[in-house]
Amino acid sequence: MMAYALVVEDDAEIARFVELVLQETAFEVAVVYDGQAALDQLAARPPNLVLLDLNLPKVSGLEVLHHIRQTAALADVRVIVISANPHMVDQAYDEADLILQKPISYDQLRDLVRRFG
Repeated sequence: MMAYALVVEDDAEIARFVELVLQETAFEVAVVYDGQAALDQLAARPPNLVLLDLNLPKVSGLEVLHHIRQTAALADVRVIVISANPHMVDQAYDEADLILQKPISYDQLRDLVRRFG
């Protein structure tokens, strides 16, 4: 069965880039553009992997990350935080499995995602 990844990114260009990398590394991918949609998607279908921006509309990425870590049904979900905001990254450090600072390269993301597949 193909691994399932959820991309949570409000920048459509970055979201598409991440989606393509994931698809090329054999993930089934869903993309949402705000934190509330992420919470809804997490409840509907828990993913194997979440690629999470922190600066999101409606519900912050930090709140989404806290929700994942506090929800028993999501205990096995791996989270890669992708952010350009160093202050928010500091707040996510203890709960994220991996943190990537924007901008990210194709090769960097592909190689890291393969470890989580």
